[in-house]
Amino acid sequence: MGAIRQCSRSACRQSAVATLTYVYAESTAVLGPLATYAEPHAYDLCAQHAETLTVPRGWEVLRLAMPTTPPEPGPDDLLALANAVREAASAASDDPSTTRSQRKPVEPPAGVEGTRRGHLRILREPS
Repeated sequence: MGAIRQCSRSACRQSAVATLTYVYAESTAVLGPLATYAEPHAYDLCAQHAETLTVPRGWEVLRLAMPTTPPEPGPDDLLALANAVREAASAASDDPSTTRSQRKPVEPPAGVEGTRRGHLRILREPS
């Protein structure tokens, strides 16, 4: 699963909702739903820039139907997320310094009393 893609227009920080491609041989610009993957010869556009798109004189714009609701995560997206979590967990468990059972509790400095609540400790300032 990748990060949310931004509009390709310079200085625009909006999320992309459409993908623009060109068919130069036919002088046609094709604007459709956001492509699954970022392509090197395609441009991702936000809603505002997709609506106000203009093309050179003599060119045609082919606007494909845009979905009315954002796509929900599919099984592939959820599987990729689960795999990423498993990898992160296995990487953390390989390093013994990150396992909870091997961590040493932090003791308050000498002469400072503290009250323990679960894994947290309240430290009182010395008077």
